Amino acid sequence: MIHDDEEPVGLGALDRVTWALRRAELAVQTLKEQRLRPLGMAAAHYTLLMSVHSEPGLAGAELARRLNVTPQAVASLVARLEGRGQLERRAHPRHRHVQELHLTDAGREALRAADQVIASIERHITEGLGPEESAQLRTLLERVSKTVRDA
Repeated sequence: MIHDDEEPVGLGALDRVTWALRRAELAVQTLKEQRLRPLGMAAAHYTLLMSVHSEPGLAGAELARRLNVTPQAVASLVARLEGRGQLERRAHPRHRHVQELHLTDAGREALRAADQVIASIERHITEGLGPEESAQLRTLLERVSKTVRDA
């Protein structure tokens, strides 16, 4: 039984690596949202456009799995970007019920503008760390990803 005077978290909980990762992620995400807003874009739009750019023809369900969001969330984003003329759906050549996603010229333009914003955030971070620490951070983050995948 838990008593009211017992701490709900372990000693040092705020010093955990996972908590530091979350704080960094939130800080970067907040900056992305602020800097992309003048373009009329959210960070989720950038992520979806970038994903479709890197793998043209992805289906919504596969995109949802890769982005770790629900198919409904992807469908809503796709509908919004399709309404803006930035994405188009095309019928899959073999599976008539599957719709492939492709960038339009307007989508490529929007992605280009957004990527300049994201690249400036990247430069700000890497300039603050310097080249050696930036490389070290990338290496460590890759190791974290691998460690978690292997768990």
